[in-house]
Amino acid sequence: MKPIRVLLIGPSPDIVGGQSVQAARLLDRLGAEPTLEMRFLPINPRLPGPFRRLQKIKYVRTAATSLLYGTRLMGAIWRCDILHIFTAAYFSFLLAPAPAILLAKLLGKKTILNYRDGQAEDHLANWRTAVPVIKLVDAVVTPSGFLVKVFDKFGLRARSIFNVIDTGRFRYRERAHPRPVFLHNRGHEPLYNVECTLRAFALIQERYPNARLTVVHDGPLRGKLEVLARELHLRNVQFTGYVSQQQTPEVYDEADIYLTSPNIDNMPGSLLECFAAGLPVIATKAGGIPYILEDERTGLLVECNDHQAMAERAFRLMEEDGLALKLTRYAREECGKYTPDAVGREWLGLYRELRGE
Repeated sequence: MKPIRVLLIGPSPDIVGGQSVQAARLLDRLGAEPTLEMRFLPINPRLPGPFRRLQKIKYVRTAATSLLYGTRLMGAIWRCDILHIFTAAYFSFLLAPAPAILLAKLLGKKTILNYRDGQAEDHLANWRTAVPVIKLVDAVVTPSGFLVKVFDKFGLRARSIFNVIDTGRFRYRERAHPRPVFLHNRGHEPLYNVECTLRAFALIQERYPNARLTVVHDGPLRGKLEVLARELHLRNVQFTGYVSQQQTPEVYDEADIYLTSPNIDNMPGSLLECFAAGLPVIATKAGGIPYILEDERTGLLVECNDHQAMAERAFRLMEEDGLALKLTRYAREECGKYTPDAVGREWLGLYRELRGE
């Protein structure tokens, strides 16, 4: 039987974020599968030679990149059986996935929409083109049951296939008595509400004056967040900017407690990385987080934008005997669901199903 030819469409590592990481991990795992023939088409291709300077100009960058993407899509789609399309919400959906879905429908190709954005409900409710276009695909896949329920509200059937976490990249270290050494690793954007973490750390530092916080990543709000840290008179706070995937395990290993306080989220890979590293987690109940982190079992949950509750949970982790060990040991067991082999089998089964096997 001929291999199933799959064209995976998604962001390349030039776009820093969970989608590009997951696309790379799936390609690595599924590319080794003898019954598949995997190809990758980046939604953000680099323009050749001197034309690359156009991608530094606002608006011109979007037009030039979209034109090159569309041209390569036209050439690649003929050589595939299934299009596996990564997408976020809003314009990200409109610019790259929507054209691929429409062209695939025209040419009779099978399509999988791999939707990965916690803002899905607002997108589906307020963008007129979203639901009609999504109804054209053969399968909708999300990383968590949270988005499955969101899609169901709009009459769209979706299934869940988890994100991949390579536990072998992380050193599992137990923190029987966590130090006041904290980590935050999310983009500096409004939906991730990094401000809440900073305000929680201000309360923590009142009780633990030598507490430290490392704020990894970057984004449009970084400047405002650094100003807020000064206004709150925070000490020992380091804004590192972007950290590569190769450096990430070391960053987790150096911390003893992970804080994350988004208002909107889906299935953050950073939580799974904490599970693999033995790093206890305090997170808000945003979106899909409660679907992967069980309160008082694999981590501690608080309501969104409640920095006081976040600080109280941190005190519990540092002062309640046995709590950190209990949470991280259960969390470590959860990692088996997210291994490349486990997730790869799910995708392989879906590809075979779409080809009628």
